[in-house]
Amino acid sequence: MIRNVLSIAGSDPSGGAGIQADLKAFSARGVYGMAVLTALTAQNTQGVTGVHLVPPPFVADQIDAVFADVRVDAVKIGMIANAAIAEAVAAALARALTAATANGRSIPVVLDPVMIAKGGAALLVPGAVDVLTLRLLPLATLLTPNLPEAAALLHQPVARNRSEMAAQAEQLRALGPAAVLVKGGHLDSDDSPDVLAVADGLHWFEAQRVPTKNTHGTGCTLSSALAAELAKGASAREAVAVAKDYLAGAVAASGSLTVGSGHGPVQHFHALWKDGA
Repeated sequence: MIRNVLSIAGSDPSGGAGIQADLKAFSARGVYGMAVLTALTAQNTQGVTGVHLVPPPFVADQIDAVFADVRVDAVKIGMIANAAIAEAVAAALARALTAATANGRSIPVVLDPVMIAKGGAALLVPGAVDVLTLRLLPLATLLTPNLPEAAALLHQPVARNRSEMAAQAEQLRALGPAAVLVKGGHLDSDDSPDVLAVADGLHWFEAQRVPTKNTHGTGCTLSSALAAELAKGASAREAVAVAKDYLAGAVAASGSLTVGSGHGPVQHFHALWKDGA
């Protein structure tokens, strides 16, 4: 059975991040993708120049419409933008998850706390951080912050080493998510380790840095691949291993694309497109 996965996130018209990256990652990982828009952005590989927010009640209407008709096997949450949208998403999702539980189903939720775009533009207003923490974190099966995002959620300094990464992963898991993956790409080191905090402890995933500027949408792509694997029944640890391997291939093949002059996108379909076909 092909699984159905819903993304709740913002749009990137240049196609490298946001909803567009999510749908590409879903397709590449063999699941059927659906999308609820929280925001429209004007952006390209060089940065974000504008954001237009979707009214919170209409965000909730989109979520309700999908769940009223379609079997949802996993949810990925990306750009939330502000507190009102976070509240609307949390309320609509809580209704849907409660109904699923009553019918004997469990729907995994991957929360990627998108706060800052690759070019530095803010994608989450400061006042929304606490609402996201209090309302959405308890709904999450897997939280996937990078180092600055983890620090912002905890109101702490950014982790500088593995020990601090591990401590923050465990602190975030104590706030409600079943699992937390803290991504170490911002560490000042030659490698890029990630740490997964789950009920049975910590698990490290090692990776070498790829010398490329084509990293637009890597967080969106990873979290979407994680949602796809969880929808198929993988454990958090299994999903992270598969999704990281997929993302590594997508980054390594990004040079086959010629999209923009800034931070280019990854090649989501690296395993499917051969010789440009």
